[in-house]
Formats: sequence, structure tokens, C-alpha cells
Amino acid sequence: MLVTGWVSSRLGSRLTLILGAALIVVFVGLAGTSNSVLELVNFRAGWGLGNAFFVVTALSVIVAVARGGTGSAVLLYEAAIDLGLSVGPLIGAALGAHSWRWPFFGTATLMAIGLIAILMFLPDQPKPARKVSLTAPVRALAHPGLFTVSLSGFFYYYAFFTVLAFAPFVLNMSAHAVGLIFFGWGLLFAVFSVLVAPRVEARFGLLPVIYTALAILAVLLVVMGVSAPGVVAVCVVISGAVIGLINTYFTELALEVSDVPRPVASAGYNFLRCFAGVIAPFLAPTIAEHVGVTATFAVAAIAALIAPAIILVRRRTIIAEQAAEPGEIRPATTVLAAIDGTSADLPVIARAIEIARPLYAEILAIHVRMSEVFAEGGAEIEAAADAERAVAAALKRIAQAGLTGRGRS
Repeated sequence: MLVTGWVSSRLGSRLTLILGAALIVVFVGLAGTSNSVLELVNFRAGWGLGNAFFVVTALSVIVAVARGGTGSAVLLYEAAIDLGLSVGPLIGAALGAHSWRWPFFGTATLMAIGLIAILMFLPDQPKPARKVSLTAPVRALAHPGLFTVSLSGFFYYYAFFTVLAFAPFVLNMSAHAVGLIFFGWGLLFAVFSVLVAPRVEARFGLLPVIYTALAILAVLLVVMGVSAPGVVAVCVVISGAVIGLINTYFTELALEVSDVPRPVASAGYNFLRCFAGVIAPFLAPTIAEHVGVTATFAVAAIAALIAPAIILVRRRTIIAEQAAEPGEIRPATTVLAAIDGTSADLPVIARAIEIARPLYAEILAIHVRMSEVFAEGGAEIEAAADAERAVAAALKRIAQAGLTGRGRS
């Protein structure tokens, strides 16, 4: 995640996507030929690098080339992701029933088809105007709000990966049975992340729903730790709904909590939280071997409760506050003008000037860049350059009126 922005800002999104897909094909195929655990671990690492390049870049490319608008592009992306989450376990189970190697070869084949499609049908994409440094995602974590969300996400992801990586061992069922269980998990994940999450947030608010969902996840983990495989299976399926909600909400917080560019904020957030994906798959079975299954799920439940506790304790850091620069003197009164970059801005700015003039107030012209947020990422609907032009046009009119103006997009 640290190097994806650095690479894509230099190679361009198309080449980064091709590189990611090629790495996945090569290393997944090699994983299927492994003759030792160490070989498999190393090949999985290469697969992870390919995933980082591919997943981070795929959405932005789809948005750039889609003909039906950004909304249609995001819908297509979400549909593809959710279809993969639900059907993937069934395909993996069918292949895995013959040999543990077959799911790797199946994945390599599917990604090879995707790679060929990219090479044949995806046109060249312009390179970003600004290059991203290697340290940008880490430096972004210096923002208190983004660090709060990322740290909380780390503990949540530990609980998440305990369900994903350890629960199948507890189920002790056939490959087909496990595939069906995680098909149900993926189906609920898809429905709740895309359809239910926005409605629940609008009804109850973002933070209360996060607290509640993580508490429910902790309860499910405790039940998994003390129950028979049949009950564990039911809890795994139900957890798909809860995890679908939490993933969406954490992504929304990570992208909106700071003024850091969204790709950089996303990279920093994923960099920290995904370390739980490094720790949990190793620590969970290690705890089970030395202490027991109950203790494994108990640790995951505690992690699920630490996540909302961090947000609760540090909730002030996720409230956006704009402070004046040191030594900067600003008028006591500010008139806020919300603009959208269309002709509708003209009467808005005119009215702001009318209000500000007798008050000797400055005018703050704000343009909100719209974005789509879903379970694992987000997409900008409007380019930064377009937003900056809208703000610059507003500031020009304010200056022509002889008033002080500031802009933000």
C-alpha cells in the first residue's frame, strides 16, 4: 500500500493495473506449484504486492473510462466485487475438493483472462499531474483524525481476519460446506455494505452505528468460541452483514476525516489496518494451539471492542476543524458561500458579496468534491482540477468586488 501511489503516479493507472494483474497471475500460479510452506509464504507475498497495485488502481480506471457516468462505474465495480465475494468461495470449494493446488491455478486463470482483457480493451490513461512520494501515506498518518481511524481499523481488522482466516478450521467441514457458508457470508456482506449501510447511517448516525456494529461483532466472536460447529457456521454468515456495514463506515471515515488527498489517505489507512491481516492469521491459530479455541475468539472479541473504544476516547480528533495559520489575521465575521462550479454560483457569490460588504467580512468559498464510498474504497466523482477552477472563479469575482476571499475544495 505504501508504494502503490508512488508507482501509479509515475507509470500511470493502466500500466499499474497491468503490473498488478501480471504479478497476481505469476505468483498465484507459482503458489500452486509450491512444495513447502515457506515457498507458499513467499509466493503469497508476491501475490499481495500484485493485489495492492490492482485493487487500488482498478476503481479509478473504471471511473475514468466508464461511459455511463461515475455512478454507473461505481455500481459496476461494486457489483463485480460483491459477485466475487459471494461466488468465489463456491468456486474455490469446487476446485479445492480435488486438490489444494487447484484454487491457485483457477485464480491464476481468471486473472490471466482479466489481464488479457486489459491489454486488449483498456485505452491508455493520462498520468497524474502530481507525483506521490513514498513517504506520503506514512506522513498522512500524522493527522490525528486519520491516525485514530486507522488505529481503530487495525483492531477491527484483527477481528475480521480471525473470522476469515481461522473460523474455517473450527468448522471442520468439507470444502463444499465451507464454501457454502462463506457464500452466505459474502452475500450478506454485499447486501449490507451497498444497500443497508447508507440507510442505517442516515437513520442513526455514523459513529453510533460503528459502536453498535463492533459490539455485535464482539458478541458473535464470543459465541463462536464456545459453540458447536453448526452455531459457528451461523455466526460466520451473520458476521458478513456486520462486517459489510463496518467496512463501509471505516472507509468513509478514513476518506473524509482529513484534508489529505483521498488516494494518499486511503493508502495510509490501509497500510496500518492491513497489518492486522499480517498478525491475525498467524496469532489466532497459535493461541488456539497453546491455549484453546475459546481464547482465540476471546482475543478477537477484545480487539473488536478496543476498536470503538479508540474512536470514543479520541472522537474529538475526527471532528474537522479549520484553524487560522499562525500569525494570520482574519475578519471577525465570515460569510460562507457554497459553490458547485455551475452557473448557479453567480447569484450565490453575488448574495455573499451583498451580505459581506456592510459587515467588512471575508467570504469563504467552499466547493465540496463529491465521492462514492463503499466497503473497501472510494472514488472521486469530480477531478481536483475542476474543483480548483470553480473556487478560483469564485475568488476572482470576490476580489473584483473589493472584498477579501478564501477558497477551499
